[in-house]
Amino acid sequence: MLLGQQGVKPDGANILGETPLSVAARGGWEGVVKILLARGEVDPSRPDSGGRPPLSWAAWCGYDGVVNILLERDEVNPNRPDPGGRTALVYAVWSGREGVVKTLLGRDEVDPDKLDKSGRTPLSRAAEDGYEGAMRLLLERDDVNPNIQDNTGQMPLAHAARKGHEGAVGALLERKEVNPDIPDNGGRTPFMLAVMNRHLRAGELLLPKR
Repeated sequence: MLLGQQGVKPDGANILGETPLSVAARGGWEGVVKILLARGEVDPSRPDSGGRPPLSWAAWCGYDGVVNILLERDEVNPNRPDPGGRTALVYAVWSGREGVVKTLLGRDEVDPDKLDKSGRTPLSRAAEDGYEGAMRLLLERDDVNPNIQDNTGQMPLAHAARKGHEGAVGALLERKEVNPDIPDNGGRTPFMLAVMNRHLRAGELLLPKR
């Protein structure tokens, strides 16, 4: 009814730069998203004042249905980063949304190893937070390099060890190319980071097998 009224702006933004579509995507309201996208003046990729587009909000909140609706639009680029270099895939792994991660990894244009401004990969973010399911979806990809070091010199294994995520450490060590002896910019190996933070079980996983 409101969209039928003269003067109503379906793509108008509030003081945070949020459009109705952005709010609907964040709330997971698929019906509202479809109604708004039927309007030609609605930009499905318009970011808010923080640079986050509706797709990234839907990915962050885990609304796979909204993600799929938005991905049907040619204007929506799932590999588009925000000012911090974070893509929709990063937001999905950052909150452990495995369904959305799987959806995004199924898109040819999505770079699963795209670096953000900190030099972090999606795998690095997932490892730090211990989201093992999202990690394994990434590790199944041959084009994902698990040894990429960020701006501090830490690779995904270092972040997992530093936080004591045993499952994440174990998942990474299953990849033969993962080198547990690569130090960061401060000369600290994943084992050292685990011990320094008193994560003894994670440290044990990093010891050479007898």
